[in-house]
Amino acid sequence: MDTRARPTLALARELVARPSITPDDAGCQALIASRLAPLGFRFETIVSAGVTNLWARRGTDAPLLCFAGHTDVVPAGPREAWSSDPFVPVEREGFLHGRGAADMKGSLAAFVTAIEAFVADHPGAPGSIALLLTSDEEGPRNTDGTVKVVEALRARGETIDWCIVGEPSSTRVLGDTIKNGRRGTLSGVLTARGIQGHVAYPHLARNPIHQVAPAIAELAAMRWDEGNAHFPPTTFQCSNLHAGTGAMNVIPGTLELKFNWRYSTESTRESLIARLAQVLDRHGLDYAIDWLPDGKPFLTPNGRLVSVVSEAVQEVTGVVPELSCTGGTSDGRFIASVCRELVELGPVNATIHQVDERVAIDDLERLSRIYRSVLGRLLVAGAD
Repeated sequence: MDTRARPTLALARELVARPSITPDDAGCQALIASRLAPLGFRFETIVSAGVTNLWARRGTDAPLLCFAGHTDVVPAGPREAWSSDPFVPVEREGFLHGRGAADMKGSLAAFVTAIEAFVADHPGAPGSIALLLTSDEEGPRNTDGTVKVVEALRARGETIDWCIVGEPSSTRVLGDTIKNGRRGTLSGVLTARGIQGHVAYPHLARNPIHQVAPAIAELAAMRWDEGNAHFPPTTFQCSNLHAGTGAMNVIPGTLELKFNWRYSTESTRESLIARLAQVLDRHGLDYAIDWLPDGKPFLTPNGRLVSVVSEAVQEVTGVVPELSCTGGTSDGRFIASVCRELVELGPVNATIHQVDERVAIDDLERLSRIYRSVLGRLLVAGAD
């Protein structure tokens, strides 16, 4: 296939070929910057604990439209599980295959080609365009990625009017779902302390597994809230549990439990922590909790950005998108604190984080046209 007629596909191929497993950017941001530099963008690179973050902006005037995303990808796993090398982009049966093709290097390529086309048509358009990229969205803590850029913006009083995060939001066909909000996320590691001993003499020991088990059952059955019109009810899940020395005849002295809430705006970090403590204390546990950085829920109600993005999707695809606040989290939870309106729109998410991840080739160019339409509607038509 001649990629010259498909510029978004060509750039997506270049990005997929870079094995940018968290937190390694593998040169993706430099490649993108090289495309934006001739358009008059200014660049600020923020490096923190091995994470590379890029803030690129063209123009200084309001309003500011920002495209945000991540260059890092999750590990590909065993090569033999894939139909082809995950970091060698392959076009097959109308799809571009490779790790990150859908999550989210296809969106990054569409960002760039949309901006290039818009600036070529409207070199003197009012307002400003920005790109916010990180190499640490897929990591476990997210303490050195987008949050660092947001901190820098907040420190100098720089705000964003509209932001589009390119996460793969679509479910069946391109554009059928726009994420206009996300649930909050709160994770912790519980360490329950018992007394190690011989299984034949349980009266001389205290088994933390036995003590924690009824507390887990109560937490798993608890109704944290009822959700609301935008968010489903808050959920609690235990994801990892470890105890013991590996020996069959030793009562463990400690237990480690990792857990997470995905919570609606009907709950808060403080309310969840308080209710957890009530349960653990009631069961008489001797424990400590290490809290991981949390992400607050965010919501962009129907307004200018939601309307414009919906119109752009319908213009390009003919699909009427639905608004949704379901699914996991994204870096939108950080950006929302310095942004007036934020949505997520990207390709179909059916194969993200899977073996043989792929994105429809036609969707890449259509996604670029959607982003290009949004630019025109907000910065040109909106200025009339």
